[in-house]
Amino acid sequence: MTVLPGLLPGTASVPFALGLAAHGDRTAIITADGTVSYAELAVRVDRTARRLGRERRLVLLVGTNTVDALVVHLAALAAGHPVLLVPGDHPEAVQSLIDAYDPDVVARREGEDMLLDERREVSAHDLHPDLALLLSTSGSTGSPKLVRLSHENLQTNAESIAQYLDIRDTDRAATTLPLHYCYGLSVVHSHLLRGAGLILTDLSVADTCFWELFKAARGTALAGVPYTFDLLDRVGFAAMELPHLRYVTQAGGRLAPDQVRRYAALGRAAGWKLFVMYGQTEATARMAYLPPHLAESRPEAAGIPIPGGSFRLRPLPDSADGPDCTHGTDDDTGELVYSGPNVMLGYARSPGDLALGRTVHELRTGDIARRSPDGLYEIVGRSSRFAKILGLRIDPGQVEAMLARHGVSALCTGDDEALRIAAVGGHDRDARRIARRVARDCSLPARAVHVRVLATLPRLPSGKPDYRAVRNLTRQAPDSTTDTTTRPAATPDGAPEPLHLLYARVLDRSDVTDDSSFVSLGGDSLSYVEMSIQLEERLGHLPAGWHTTPIRDLRPPEHADTSRRRTLETSVALRALAIFCIVGSHIQVFGIKGGAHILLAVAGYNFARFQLTSAERRVRVRRGWTSLARVALPSMAWIGLILLLNDDYTLANLFLLDSVMGPADLKTGMHFWFIEALVYILIAAVGLLGLPAADRAERRFPYALPLALAGLGLLTRYDLVGLPEREHIPDAVTVFWLFALGWAAAKAATVRQRLLVTLAALATVPGFFPGDPGREAIIVAGFVLLVWVPSLPSWERLNQLAGLLATSSLYIYLTHWQIFPLIDGFSRHLAFLASLLFGIAYAAGAARLMRGLSARRGARASADS
Repeated sequence: MTVLPGLLPGTASVPFALGLAAHGDRTAIITADGTVSYAELAVRVDRTARRLGRERRLVLLVGTNTVDALVVHLAALAAGHPVLLVPGDHPEAVQSLIDAYDPDVVARREGEDMLLDERREVSAHDLHPDLALLLSTSGSTGSPKLVRLSHENLQTNAESIAQYLDIRDTDRAATTLPLHYCYGLSVVHSHLLRGAGLILTDLSVADTCFWELFKAARGTALAGVPYTFDLLDRVGFAAMELPHLRYVTQAGGRLAPDQVRRYAALGRAAGWKLFVMYGQTEATARMAYLPPHLAESRPEAAGIPIPGGSFRLRPLPDSADGPDCTHGTDDDTGELVYSGPNVMLGYARSPGDLALGRTVHELRTGDIARRSPDGLYEIVGRSSRFAKILGLRIDPGQVEAMLARHGVSALCTGDDEALRIAAVGGHDRDARRIARRVARDCSLPARAVHVRVLATLPRLPSGKPDYRAVRNLTRQAPDSTTDTTTRPAATPDGAPEPLHLLYARVLDRSDVTDDSSFVSLGGDSLSYVEMSIQLEERLGHLPAGWHTTPIRDLRPPEHADTSRRRTLETSVALRALAIFCIVGSHIQVFGIKGGAHILLAVAGYNFARFQLTSAERRVRVRRGWTSLARVALPSMAWIGLILLLNDDYTLANLFLLDSVMGPADLKTGMHFWFIEALVYILIAAVGLLGLPAADRAERRFPYALPLALAGLGLLTRYDLVGLPEREHIPDAVTVFWLFALGWAAAKAATVRQRLLVTLAALATVPGFFPGDPGREAIIVAGFVLLVWVPSLPSWERLNQLAGLLATSSLYIYLTHWQIFPLIDGFSRHLAFLASLLFGIAYAAGAARLMRGLSARRGARASADS
């Protein structure tokens, strides 16, 4: 028993938290702002422990990956105060647990400060002497069911992990997981135990800044759940130079054997080890690990017990198993039961349970396992997740594995009525195909399989699957295999439309949840305008980065501006101004030229923002082709209609090939040069990023890649590659550099990067239109605004007008060539107005038609199912 000086004798604590000073001046914490030594950390922990007082109190800590939160956590463990660790990014869960457990002290970060709200000096609770830590097993839901962990649990599990990982005092581990999650917390504990360093950050591995910090800190260890490894694939981890990396650990769910084998081979080639681990919060963190030398030959195994622990297999009751979706039993198969000093004291469901001592002596994991002849344990199912439908006992985990073998990423849960599946997909037909396969393989009727297709699978903040969200999503569906006919319900008179219904209406999606974002729902540059205008009206402002922000986090400011003054995103303003100037110049109402070339830069800017998210490559490519179709198909439809009415155009125009095959003497031939150029550029960009190597390069060098592409584009802009005469080559070849510079502008994350891309435009636009410096000045001015000014002051009515013009810009451009000649002989100004109004009306009609067709397809799909 260790006692912190100044506290009452007899107070138990966690030894590694109390012994920080023994590691002296070694680096304990590395952040983007600097480092903290063990000696400095010990002083801060001691100071906070003394503030927490001599009497044991229940401390609720809002866990964030910050130095202040870590200090409070260690101080409470060192001084013997039980800690209730809660997620830092879900205020509703925090308040739920405060209401349920009435803590004596609430520690949370407000702004830059850690505040200790000491609600009472003496605890209102009877706290068992062994109680050290309370953790939730249900992610961010705020469930009152907690795991009670002792001082011994924390110390012994940290020692076991440090032993089999061979953690050294020279190691430096990144906090890639939340502090309130038992896996993330075990990384912290085991490394502090050995005097190793922590790279303390809340950045995602998908963030370039994370890797800059990791490399600068000479990081040696990474930890991840299965979703983390999906992100690593997307950012090109395999090609990274990480000379100090010693080991990578994985837990928090089953990693597919192919991924285990691939990462183990990658580690062997690069000089680091992969540790696949198995654990539960009820076992403090870890129960088993797979020795790294077996990862390539036995990737499906959970491994062997950690030092100090042991397993036994509890016989299973008889079961009626269904084909492919379940498993049989044999002498070496049963429910996995774990014993060891890291097994929890028991559960707490109310404050009264905090007085309890040990109520659990071994842990029934709920996992079905078998012990193979080589002594390794393999998890083959989950007893608590079984669904029994029409007498068939089905393991949703096996359904997920079966779908994965067919290339479908999915989460599956079930109840007595149906299997409920969320799968990555882009179309209603994906849901029907998945439902048919599952129904056939599991011998179920179609009505017992409910499938929702989503852009990304729902996950908890820890990255683990969110099965509660899967259940909620699929239960919203009608009694059929899919819910493609679901549409937003009308709101009561006078009540504002909920944001998720606004998103569903604008994007014509039926799978919107509070965790969705504009980009995750497949929003593109066309729908962005309408969404941004309506959201700005709803919130009174447009939050920075709103297009990638979950709906649940979009809230009006505390002091909303009740006037009609608004802001307008610069990209939207430029689109509206550009189409206004293009049409006005063509009709010769005025002569402001350069709008089309500004639109090319804006197109590159929006391509980077909406197509190049952290989604996996095939999702990116699918979104890219969809956006391309939304430009090409309406253009071809309109040109085809005009082709039937007169001979202004040719088949080359119809198929957007005029710049390649069109007759040089046709005056109307180049009416659609801009659309052709944009289509060709999008085909090239999407095709390039469809290549795995290019996709990895973009994720690793998101700014450098488009800048390099702009450099290649300048070869044709300055005709340095011996191009044929200009009329015989597509305009896309000579204007691509503008699109690439817009792409780079969207990825410019620092002042230096924005300066560089601005200087590139200032140096290369002049001379593109010899003898027309005014046009070049307009293009440069538009580009500078795009790079440096995210929004412009505006008014509500002006926003609505700009939104109409920007949203309808493609249709205005398409149709104005046929509208203004009908009127300009009478009045150019009237012809100008009529061209804009016709394009806006045509855009509204086209949108209504597309939504009607979508609804009919959904209705037919529902009837067929």
